[in-house]
Amino acid sequence: MAQGDIETYYEDGQWKNKREGADRAFGAGYGTKDEAVAAGRAAAQADKVEHVIKNQDGQISSKNSYGNDPRNVPG
Repeated sequence: MAQGDIETYYEDGQWKNKREGADRAFGAGYGTKDEAVAAGRAAAQADKVEHVIKNQDGQISSKNSYGNDPRNVPG
């Protein structure tokens, strides 16, 4: 992940959001993954960075980019 990207993850029985490079979560204590993902998405869109969403086991389930996308991507 690049500096400033947002990660949504599960830790210590709760869903959290953290900015890459930060020591601690900026959003924590979400009751559901959907709540944490919505908050992480909003932060990533505001900052125009990538949002990495992980499952409870730590595996990446999806990535969404909200800025800095090259326009000439084939495919």
